[in-house]
This record gives sequence, C-alpha cells and structure tokens, in this order.
Amino acid sequence: MKLAFGTDIDVILLDVMLPRLDGLSVLRKLREGRRNTAVIIVSARDTGADIVQGLDLGADDYLTKPFELDILLARVRAVARRSHVPQPADLTFRDLKLSPGTYQIQRGDRTASLSRTECALLQALLRRAGMVVPREVLIEEGWGSEADVSDANLYFFVRSLRSKITQPGEAELLHTVRGVGYSIRGEDC
Repeated sequence: MKLAFGTDIDVILLDVMLPRLDGLSVLRKLREGRRNTAVIIVSARDTGADIVQGLDLGADDYLTKPFELDILLARVRAVARRSHVPQPADLTFRDLKLSPGTYQIQRGDRTASLSRTECALLQALLRRAGMVVPREVLIEEGWGSEADVSDANLYFFVRSLRSKITQPGEAELLHTVRGVGYSIRGEDC
C-alpha cells in the first residue's frame, strides 16, 4: 500500500482476496487518496456483482481467474498505454461535464469519480455526442486494439457509467442502441 502512494506506478495488478486488507479496500483507499494509477483486478471472484463492485470502486479492468498470461499482458499494455496519453480539455454535453485530467464528472450540483476505463469510454461518447458509437469502437477506445474484451465486460462498464451520469429525476443521456452500440444524446434527439 505504501508503495502505491509513494511511487509512480503505471499499472497495479490487485487481487481481491488479500490476507490483511482485502483488495477492494486497497482500491477504495487509492481512489480516496486521488491516486489515478491504473488498477486491474485479478480475482477468482467472478460473479456479476463482484465485477460491478470492483469497477464501481474505480478499477480500470477486471480479469477473472483462471486467465491466460497473454490476455493479462495485453490488458496491462492497453491500460498502461492509456495512462501515458495526454488528457484533453473538459468535455461537456448539456449539463454533463467530464474532466478527464481528474477522472471526474459533474452534473448539476453533484460530482462522481470515474475509473480510467469509464473515463475513456465517456470521452469517446462525448466526442461523438448525438451519434451512435459502435461497441467495437468503444472497446478499442476503452481497452485498446489488442485487448480481448467481451460485450459483457463493456456492458458492465456502461452500466456503471450510466448510474454515475444519471440519477433519479434527471434526463437520461446515455442510451443503448440495441445490436449496435451506445450514444450520448438527449431524450428529445
């Protein structure tokens, strides 16, 4: 834990089931401490609820055991590549503002923190606001062209992102276009 706060690290591989402090608590402390180091959870815990919890706490990717080493290495390369890309200026659509440099969104009076992958996905959607962004494009932008990412994995990230963007009483901005992809647009579009 001290190493993660005191050193510049490109990617942290984090198991959920650690002996003293579980991996999710470690991740929570990293994100509360505003450490944006990329985190890939590698865990035998493979239920949808486990994956969603890890992603909601700020993991950039979640890989379930057992896995092939080449897949892990491809995901590490993809996450590390994104960590060295200069972040663009803030992006806005209606009352939604994304600050990529801080991995924060603001909507109205509330703010929410995003994982690195959620931020990359939202950037891709906001740069193409009003258009349908195919799943393949989002996977490439979120994980990189070499990553082997399933539609289910993309779905978990989009679901998490949607819950952070839209709260009860707010207009829905992130829409699913069945069989194609996703779109950021107003309900009246």
